[in-house]
Amino acid sequence: MSVQPEITQRDLRSRPEEIMDAVQAGQSFTVTRDGHRIGELLPSRRRRFVSRAEFSAMSHSAPDISPDAFRAGQEATAEHWADGSRGR
Repeated sequence: MSVQPEITQRDLRSRPEEIMDAVQAGQSFTVTRDGHRIGELLPSRRRRFVSRAEFSAMSHSAPDISPDAFRAGQEATAEHWADGSRGR
């Protein structure tokens, strides 16, 4: 896992174009104010087309999972979201 560079609130005010260009290029930042972490700037996720051949190649290297285990994972996720535990 890579560490995100930290930028201050002042950096964000004084260099907005440079920072936004970096975010658009895929860079993430942790924003600080008075030495405290207050948020993150993250690039938007862009959908990208995956060809049938690429999907097939990725599928061949994916771990095997039983249909029962898959369903149990889906149900656990649905329950997690239904009870209001929406975190990262």
